[in-house]
Amino acid sequence: MKRFTIMLLALGASIPALAQEEPFQTVITPAFSPVTWERLVNAADEPENWLMYSGTLDSQRYSKLDAINISNVSELEMKWSYQIPVIDRAETVPMVVDGIMFITEAPSNLVAVDAQTGQVYWRYDRDLPEDIRICCGRNNRGVAILGETLFMSTLDAHLVAIDARTGNVLWDKEVADYKAGYSKTAAPLIVKDKVVTGIAGGEFGIRGFIDAYDAVTGERVWRTYAIPAAGEVGNDSWAGESWKTGGAATWITGSYDPDLNLIYWGTGNPGPDWNGDVRMGDNLYSDSALALNGDTGELAWHFQFTPHDVHDYDSIQVPILADIQYQGSNRKVMMWANRNAFYYTIDRETGKFLQGQPYASQTWAQGLDVNGRPIRVPGMEPSYEGVLVSPPIVGGTNWYSPGYSQQTGLFYVTAFDGEQEFFKRDEDYEKGERFTGGGGRYNQPMDAFHSSIRAINPATAEIEWEFPIMPRSSAGISTTAGGLVFTGSADGYFFALNAATGEELWHISLGARVHAAPMTFSVAGKQYVTIASGNVVYTFGLRD
Repeated sequence: MKRFTIMLLALGASIPALAQEEPFQTVITPAFSPVTWERLVNAADEPENWLMYSGTLDSQRYSKLDAINISNVSELEMKWSYQIPVIDRAETVPMVVDGIMFITEAPSNLVAVDAQTGQVYWRYDRDLPEDIRICCGRNNRGVAILGETLFMSTLDAHLVAIDARTGNVLWDKEVADYKAGYSKTAAPLIVKDKVVTGIAGGEFGIRGFIDAYDAVTGERVWRTYAIPAAGEVGNDSWAGESWKTGGAATWITGSYDPDLNLIYWGTGNPGPDWNGDVRMGDNLYSDSALALNGDTGELAWHFQFTPHDVHDYDSIQVPILADIQYQGSNRKVMMWANRNAFYYTIDRETGKFLQGQPYASQTWAQGLDVNGRPIRVPGMEPSYEGVLVSPPIVGGTNWYSPGYSQQTGLFYVTAFDGEQEFFKRDEDYEKGERFTGGGGRYNQPMDAFHSSIRAINPATAEIEWEFPIMPRSSAGISTTAGGLVFTGSADGYFFALNAATGEELWHISLGARVHAAPMTFSVAGKQYVTIASGNVVYTFGLRD
């Protein structure tokens, strides 16, 4: 592994950083307080920081900061930008701890910078094998922190612990065999003294799982497979031995409820993606929300959104947790806008379906039954010739983060109204090779379709307002106590909306696709908003 080092600067120094190669790093680190589990549980109470991928354990992406608000957001200006040296589309959500920002870079690199200025403190560059098998880009979406240690996933399916003060590696664990198609792209989630992490590679015939590792030693504490083995409950939902190559990857970060001690995590599509003939049955627990005991990983309950999925509608969305008023009583719920174009409100204690209806165009289901199971439209399965279905493979939404506002009580999602011709083909599994069984074709140009930011009332599943954006967007969302929704678009705009009405209040062109979620923080009493666009990370603040 290459150690590319930077001589670090004391906070506030102006001497340029010097790059050099050494076996160990010599650094002067800025001060920050160790991030305890108590701090993570109460992350909402220190909104000056952004302590995890989704901001808080409930993944609401709601900040209590209000210095930037509906009355002055039009005065935002760029304060600094950081150019990621690798020219890959950035999907990172930076983390901020006591004025230090940690930014992951493609393919599996990490840099620490001054959150006020962008000045680099240190960086960690990882050497990767040349024969990595990946589906959809050389992505890394973020890190987790506990104490003074950062935890990062790598494309070669490792989990790495890195000293947050120096950038030095503390331990490095192989999670799975990258040569079989396993990879890792998501930010881990800290649960007590454990690092919880998923796996990518659903298009390569893997068997998905969720792991927990001891944060100090790196030893694996538990593993829960997303597909039950022979003899386990649910295995009979897979024909023959198709479960062994059934996919159900877990490639986006989940959420956690400390009171219930439950981890909530989404699972991906079954494999092969588009030819379900070789895996007849519901294919548990693909396309599902899993609720796992935080100590043991034991499955408490599951909710399958799309049984026997043949359209690649994987349930890799960040689950948002909130307590809401539902039919006259307070209810602990999980909110989920699924890739299959249906929105769901689910009781997060029991997994019981409460509300659900389409939030984007769809033609594959007549609706949902009383238990939330889809009522399918006949003839919508992929054929050898092709069948036109909505939503397309990219879904009504996808992996990019939704948001929730504690002010409005609304759930916000980036939604897409499109269609695609789905086809299947016969394919044999071969280790390390793609195992998809088909694909999709667009019959119209992308600008023929529609994309919007949609605000949904979780108590009724009704859309309260929408803000049209063109073309198809893949940006995440964050909300603030300033009454704002921040998000971006595929044509390079970063903008702010009124969270209550959807009115556009501010925008700026960044010149490259926004393919990540924004976050906000403050230093020395000044609030900032950060977003990645193209391979640049931009930070904005109010005019001085």
